[in-house]
Amino acid sequence: MCQHQPPCPSADSADRESARLAAHHPEQGWSLLCNGVVLFEDTGELLPDGRIIAPQRPRGAYLTTA
Repeated sequence: MCQHQPPCPSADSADRESARLAAHHPEQGWSLLCNGVVLFEDTGELLPDGRIIAPQRPRGAYLTTA
């Protein structure tokens, strides 16, 4: 899928998020990387084979209500 030189990391690589953007839709909260990974603004991921990577929120990040 990737035509970059050197090629971007594959969707199965641990550093898959470092692939270049193919499409970016901040108004919808997602981006498509050239390796086929869909990144969501909550840090979740959808891999090309349909696997889901749950959001990775930092420890100590809590929602508060007023």
